[in-house]
Amino acid sequence: MIGKKIGMTQIFNETGDVFGVTVVESDNAQELKAGDLVRVSGKTIGKGFQGTVKRYHHHRGPMSHGSKSHRIPGSIGSGTTPGRVWKGRRMPGRMGGGRATVKNLLVVSVMPEKKLVLIYGSVPGKKGNRVELVKC
Repeated sequence: MIGKKIGMTQIFNETGDVFGVTVVESDNAQELKAGDLVRVSGKTIGKGFQGTVKRYHHHRGPMSHGSKSHRIPGSIGSGTTPGRVWKGRRMPGRMGGGRATVKNLLVVSVMPEKKLVLIYGSVPGKKGNRVELVKC
């Protein structure tokens, strides 16, 4: 079933515990019920062009004693042998904006009259993105 991510909110259970839920609007909301597990797929939030520190969690260089290599990737290959850069080298580039799937998310509540589904957990994408819900 296809839905539209509306945003996030909080709900309380009977014991007063708070849960962060994602609100998804779908025309077929009546197909789901509370307690169901769903697999949610969608396009992730794009982060634009990023360096290796943010993109791959590389460590930064020293910040003192005259160092000028704080967030640069450093050496990218060896010398004479192999004399080239290996394919698959982690380099700066575009980050995010791909398809992601999060499995086993819990449907907390369904409001068929408003066409809303409340899902406990992280749903990929930004507000307004289309997401695909598949019952597990």
